[in-house]
Amino acid sequence: MIRTPRAIKVGLVYALLLVGAALTLLPLGWMALTSLQPMRAAPSTPDKLLDSSTWSLDNYEFVLTFPELPIGRFALNSVVVTASVVLFQLTLCSLAAYAFARLRFRGREALFMLVTITMMLPAVVMVVPLYITVERMGLLDTYAGLILPYPYLSTAFGIFLLRQHFKSIPVSLDEAAELDGCSKLGIFWYVVLPSSKPALATLAAFGFIWTWTDFYWPLLATSTRKMRTLEVGLSMFKESYGDSNWPVQMTAAVIVLVPALLFFLALQRYFVKGVVQSGLKG
Repeated sequence: MIRTPRAIKVGLVYALLLVGAALTLLPLGWMALTSLQPMRAAPSTPDKLLDSSTWSLDNYEFVLTFPELPIGRFALNSVVVTASVVLFQLTLCSLAAYAFARLRFRGREALFMLVTITMMLPAVVMVVPLYITVERMGLLDTYAGLILPYPYLSTAFGIFLLRQHFKSIPVSLDEAAELDGCSKLGIFWYVVLPSSKPALATLAAFGFIWTWTDFYWPLLATSTRKMRTLEVGLSMFKESYGDSNWPVQMTAAVIVLVPALLFFLALQRYFVKGVVQSGLKG
């Protein structure tokens, strides 16, 4: 069978995608397999990593039951902070995006442009003023101090993403709801939000991953062990056991990564759809 040029082109594209996927998964696979090696083992060669006779879950038992580090408390802090940030971000961004997409008021486009311009500012630039603000409010080493700055740092992106999706929803649905007696908030709640599940799931996925894996702000905003998040708390294994104990360090990294990976996989269907719709419509 003679292959057509189109078939060859498609085959090359898929081959490149497979190579890219392999290069992306290779470090993750190395990390997972290293976590199964004996404690304090030297960096292994690929053949040793793939030798199942050396695999063990002892490192996971050691990390999860380590008496000097309350892993349960770290996990609780991460769950509380991440869930709160995602909830606040969805609320703030959806309301602001609805106003920019549906409401008519003077200076709307100029204000939206000003909001989107803030995305060009690196988040790290705002860390010092945010730290000073949180410190003067007496919120350091508290849940409020951990939670409140996060929506501020990523609100502009969320507003842009949701506004693009909201503008793709037919205005005729709003008009029909108004004829039925719906207020502006009623339209937002009963018409716009139910039609925006993919975009909301996309923003939730971004917010979860950004917050769950963040290290810098929790490190600055907390000073006691009981308020550390999982990312910061598990980093103490590196300080306690040095750079040579790769299996323990990789075990801690896997423990942090797995919840974010599971959350992304759970929302993957909505995530891809939301990115495509929000990026191409509006």
